[in-house]
Amino acid sequence: MTDVVGITGVTGAVGGAVASRLADLGDQLVLLARRPEAAPKVPGAAVRRAEYADTAVVRAALAGIDTLLMVSAAEDVDRRSQHLAFVDAAAAAGVRHVVYTSFQGAAADCTFTLGRDHFATEKAIRASGMAFTFLRDSFYADFLPLMVTDGAIRGPAGDGRVAAVARDDVAAVAAVVLADSAAHAGATYDLTGPEALTLAEAAATITEVTGTPTRYVAETVPEAYASRASYGAPDWQVDAWVSTYTAIAAGEVEHVSDAVERLTGHPATSLRELLERSSR
Repeated sequence: MTDVVGITGVTGAVGGAVASRLADLGDQLVLLARRPEAAPKVPGAAVRRAEYADTAVVRAALAGIDTLLMVSAAEDVDRRSQHLAFVDAAAAAGVRHVVYTSFQGAAADCTFTLGRDHFATEKAIRASGMAFTFLRDSFYADFLPLMVTDGAIRGPAGDGRVAAVARDDVAAVAAVVLADSAAHAGATYDLTGPEALTLAEAAATITEVTGTPTRYVAETVPEAYASRASYGAPDWQVDAWVSTYTAIAAGEVEHVSDAVERLTGHPATSLRELLERSSR
C-alpha cells in the first residue's frame, strides 16, 4: 500500500509545486494549510488545517500521515519555537518520515542568522526518532531579482559567490524524495543552482536578460544596517537581511552541488534560464 504523504506550505511556491507534482497520489495525499480555502485543487487529496505553532490541531491534522514534507515556516521571530512544536506534534501523531526544507550550510553558528533556526530544527527532527531527509536549499535564485532597488543590489557581499537554486528545482527534488522516501532516509542534500555567481555577475545577468540596467553596490556592514533602518523592521529581521549578504561574503553558500540533476534527471536551472522563462 502506498504511504500517505502530507505536504505543508501548499499555499506557497514550493509546497504548491510539490502538491501539483504528486497529484497522481490522489486520496493518498494530504494538503496541510493554515488557510485550507487557499490550498490548490488536487483531485482526491484531503485538505486539513494546520498551523505550526498549534500543537493540538497539528496532531489531529497529521493523523494517518506516513511521510511528511515540512516546508520551513515564514520568517518570524518565533519560527524556531514553531518548528520545534511542529516536530513534536508530528512525532506524537505517528509520522514516520519527515522531509524538511533546510538551508545550505545550516549550523549553530552559521553567518545567515535564520540558518541557525534551520539547524535547530534539523537537530530536533534527528532527536525525534522519525526518519528524515534534509533538503538544504541555497538562497533562492527567484529572490535575486527582488533584491534590486533603484537599479541596484546593495549589500555587504563583497566578491563572495552564491549558488542560488530555483524554487521549482527544490520542488522537483522534494517530489522525487517523497515518492520513495525510504530510499532517501538519513540523507542530506545541498540543493543549488549549476553555478556560483557574485552579486555583480547576477546583476549583469539581470541586465542582459531583462534589459533593465542593474548593478551591484558593495556596502560595509554598518552601511547595510544604516540603509535598512528606514524600513522600521525589527532587529531580528534586519539581522537576517544583512546576514544574507555576509553569508555570501563568508563563502558559506558558494558550494555547487549536483544533487538537483542527480535526483531529478534534469540539470539545475541557472539564473539566466530562470529569468528567460519568466520573461516569456
